[in-house]
Amino acid sequence: MNHYAAVPVKTLLGLIGALILTLSASAAVLPFPPAFRMMDIQTDGATIHVRVGGSGPAVVMLHGFGDTGDMWAPVAAKLMEGHTVVVPDLRGMGLSSHPEGGYDKKTQAHDIAKVMDELKIEKADFVTHDIGNMVGYGFAAQFPERVTRWVIIDAPLPGIGPWDKIICSPALWHFNFRGPDVERLVKGRERIYLDRFWDELSANPKAIDEATRRHYARLYARPGAMHSAFNQFAAFTQDAIDNKALAAKGKLSMPVLAIGADHSFGTQMADIMRLVDSDVTEAVIANSGHWVMEEQPKQTTAAIVNFIDKK
Repeated sequence: MNHYAAVPVKTLLGLIGALILTLSASAAVLPFPPAFRMMDIQTDGATIHVRVGGSGPAVVMLHGFGDTGDMWAPVAAKLMEGHTVVVPDLRGMGLSSHPEGGYDKKTQAHDIAKVMDELKIEKADFVTHDIGNMVGYGFAAQFPERVTRWVIIDAPLPGIGPWDKIICSPALWHFNFRGPDVERLVKGRERIYLDRFWDELSANPKAIDEATRRHYARLYARPGAMHSAFNQFAAFTQDAIDNKALAAKGKLSMPVLAIGADHSFGTQMADIMRLVDSDVTEAVIANSGHWVMEEQPKQTTAAIVNFIDKK
């Protein structure tokens, strides 16, 4: 006898999501729920790897450097109960292709627009972290009518507010660490390079466990991956020019939750976002550095879900 025959599919998906969240305290990089499908979508010059699951109003989740879309599995498991969750790997990262160009964030915003078009999604809530923030702003500023709510997490926007001061911080030397010789230095030593970010930009390096480090180090050791990652940072100069021009057109108006970690950007995230958006709520993740999903997954997931589902 099938004991689950009478259980609604939505309920089963919710149980799966709850199980994944329960395991998140002890597991490393979690898989997405089985109901998610994986697909590759061709954009202008790139092939974007995308995870899609759930049903209802759409949520697009964008990762940053040191992670891939895999970072969002705990949140996706929760949100899929009432949302269509779309989780791409950005151009040049994860399982997406590694074109030579197109790493300015305005172009990558068009990658996301194409993904949404292919999935027949007119508008969506956005959840972004790190470089995903920069792509998110490129998208929101170019297509404001397509963003309903936006959760932006712990990284600045090139050219906006205190950017010139931020990039002078010794902790952010990697913004200008690039070029052929740098790639030769890092090749075969991707794990050593990534450990620096996880160790120095976290409040508790042990929160990024060995399995997590191995997982992402393997992805960033793929052919062309570090070359593409360095190009993400190299584009910041152009991004700053683009963002200043976009911001000069006026502030955005969609509701924004600006989340900073208490050992990283803290309330400065909200200060930055108030320069470009008129409806900003601030939040701070306690006992965390930059890697909020690895360091404080339950706290971060709750903040995201509560804001996305706010009536």
